[in-house]
Amino acid sequence: MNHDLPFRALLIVVFLTLLPIGIYHRLKSEATHEKLDRRQEGLFLLATSRPVGIAFWIGLIAWIADPSWMARSSVSLPAWLRWTGVGLIAAACGLLVWTFRCLGKNLTDTVVTRQEHTLVIHGPYRWVRHPFYDSAALVAVAVSLIAANWYFLVTGVVLFCLLVIRTRTEEENLMARFGDSYRAYRKRTGRFLPRITAKGRGA
Repeated sequence: MNHDLPFRALLIVVFLTLLPIGIYHRLKSEATHEKLDRRQEGLFLLATSRPVGIAFWIGLIAWIADPSWMARSSVSLPAWLRWTGVGLIAAACGLLVWTFRCLGKNLTDTVVTRQEHTLVIHGPYRWVRHPFYDSAALVAVAVSLIAANWYFLVTGVVLFCLLVIRTRTEEENLMARFGDSYRAYRKRTGRFLPRITAKGRGA
């Protein structure tokens, strides 16, 4: 499948670039050596979200190694649509890096807030409360287009739905932590999409 070679090479470059960035910010946030109680996510999310995420990445590694391994879920897409996926993944990477920088030491992989957690309302958080999850959704759509494979879209949609469920507990914790400050922030921002202001309200 020679027509897949540039897309496979591109994904390798993208993720080899993002991996050290993600590791750097993860290590930076773990510098406090604070133990986080991941059980607060609930048994359902613990048993589903991470396995689904792992399934996505295993599938992606398999496709990059040899697209024929994922041939059963492949679809025929025009080249322009696959290159649209390249544009989407560039946007997703930009949003992800921006989010990493704004979160700083507040970064966690669970719903629990750190002892020295601060309320982040700058950068992409100025408009949406969960830009990290937005970037994950963009990556899933982008990869499904680039690889021309519905497997990544299905697993990505399932994972995003689980993250939507997770945001309820996450926001309850933030509400308990920051009180009226978070309530005010929540009123002026959207969960995943910017909130339409009163000047041009449509929803």
